Amino acid sequence: MKNTASLSVKLVRIGAGLLVVALISIGLTLWVTWKLSGGAAALNEAGRMRMQTWRLTSEVQAQLPQAEIEALTREFERSMQVLKNGDASRPLFVPWDPQVRQSYSEVERLWQDQKSRFMVQPALDHASLVQHANTFLVAIDRFVLSIEDQMAGLTAILNLFQFVMMALAIGGAVVMLYTGYMYVINPLSNLRDGLRKIESAQFSARVDVASNDEFGQVASGFNRMAATLQSLYGNLEAQVAAKTQRIAAQKERLEGLYGVSAFLAQSNDLNELTQGFAQRVRQLMKADAIALRWSGEDASKLLLLASDEFPLAMQEEEKCLMAGACACGQPPPDARSRVIPILNSDVAPLQHCARIGYVGMVSVPVRMHNKVLGEINLFYKSQVSLAAEELELMDTLASHLATAVEGMRAVALDREAAIAGERSLLARELHDSIAQSLAFLKIQVQLLRTAILKHDSAKTALALDELDHGLKESISDVRELLLHFRTRTQADDIDRAVQETLQK
Repeated sequence: MKNTASLSVKLVRIGAGLLVVALISIGLTLWVTWKLSGGAAALNEAGRMRMQTWRLTSEVQAQLPQAEIEALTREFERSMQVLKNGDASRPLFVPWDPQVRQSYSEVERLWQDQKSRFMVQPALDHASLVQHANTFLVAIDRFVLSIEDQMAGLTAILNLFQFVMMALAIGGAVVMLYTGYMYVINPLSNLRDGLRKIESAQFSARVDVASNDEFGQVASGFNRMAATLQSLYGNLEAQVAAKTQRIAAQKERLEGLYGVSAFLAQSNDLNELTQGFAQRVRQLMKADAIALRWSGEDASKLLLLASDEFPLAMQEEEKCLMAGACACGQPPPDARSRVIPILNSDVAPLQHCARIGYVGMVSVPVRMHNKVLGEINLFYKSQVSLAAEELELMDTLASHLATAVEGMRAVALDREAAIAGERSLLARELHDSIAQSLAFLKIQVQLLRTAILKHDSAKTALALDELDHGLKESISDVRELLLHFRTRTQADDIDRAVQETLQK
């Protein structure tokens, strides 16, 4: 099972356990030492009793004053009382047990007998005093020996505690070392080994997570990092390939845009421009067919301006298409670039496209100054899904087409205006010269007819002269007009045009 305690909690638990054990051991050691101190003082006091007994015996034999003997007797009784009750200030206390109590009771009983012998008058003989004193001293020795036995037991206990404390110290050190190894050194070693493997590009390396402590959390983070690095490194080649493919596609789109733009700028014929545009766009977008539709003065109708790989049957049917009647020819308010699925469509024209084999269509409106001029229809026989960059490219191409067509239209309008001006000039010239000469000749013919009817030869000759002069002027005016209007000045080769005019 995974340990969920944190590293700090584990260390606190172990430290607290060792501290409790150490405090208990120190407390027991202090208690035993205190008992030994008190027992040693009691043993010393019991040893004084032997000295006091011999002193009393000597003073009684020396027949000293009764007051001194009583003083020594009170001092002996005070020692007996201290041993019985103990003295915490010294400290002094007897390590009582049944044997010690029995020995003390024996000493206390014999003391009452011995006291009466010391106090009796006259004093007993020397031999009797010594005999009774030896008996009393034997009882005191038994009491002292019983205390010494207790002291020896306490000393053994103290030694045992010392050995136990030594064992606890060794065990605590072992526990601390083991704990440090299990909870600190081993996890760090595993993390270090994992880092070395990561440095050598072994991204499949993982660290065992045996707990939920700080090191377990670090190990989990390391495993997540290694998994992320492995995923990134594993997909790096694919990402590079995808990025290269996107760059190549973008380069291809830019090259196509530049190529189409250059073609539109160089073309001077509308049919050539629209047909070339349709072919290039179809190849660039990898479409199966393309249709370029344009609106005339009537915005509700779209004329098929150019196409490429578009079936002839559909070209005949869709030469003129009503806006909004099909997916092609979107009404201007709704015109937008979109991908239209053809299969599963309920619209009749789309069903016709489906019968030919088209699966999808891309419709791109041609705009100029927010005005819809036409649209581009790309037909596909497979599923089509254009990216945003490709739709943006088609919008840009449509904008270039609109600019080129409108520019060509403006040139055509200028040319028509020039022709109209030339015709107006010709009409004025005819009116001001030829028409007046013909009117003059008509008048002269009427005068000639009148002179002939009157047989007036002078007026007849004058009329004939006038007619001859008028015809010559008319011929001269016609030649001047023909010379003027037959001269064509080419803007691209003005020197050649001047030479031709001079030759004429």
